[in-house]
Amino acid sequence: MSVPEPPYYAVLFTSRRRAEPGGGYGATADRMEELAAQQPGFLGVESARGADGLGITVSYWATLEDVRAWGRNAEHLLAQKFGREKWYQWFALRICRVERATEFTHVDEA
Repeated sequence: MSVPEPPYYAVLFTSRRRAEPGGGYGATADRMEELAAQQPGFLGVESARGADGLGITVSYWATLEDVRAWGRNAEHLLAQKFGREKWYQWFALRICRVERATEFTHVDEA
């Protein structure tokens, strides 16, 4: 995933799902990614989850106000409520300003 030149913001959502996270988790996670992509200032998302239930999702945003607006989105607020009530054992949210970013891509020589 390529993002624009800094500065921009990264929202880090680290979570541990419950052993039995309850219905609707996968569909809601997919919907949140789809909905976030429609929001002003959205730059991209990266996500990974281990077999132990620990996951990290990083979403990228142009401005801090874009981050705040996403946090107040009505459908996102409902997903947050379900997360606290039935999906997550624990989670942490961190918002960071990205000042510098580098990328590397290995190209196989044929």
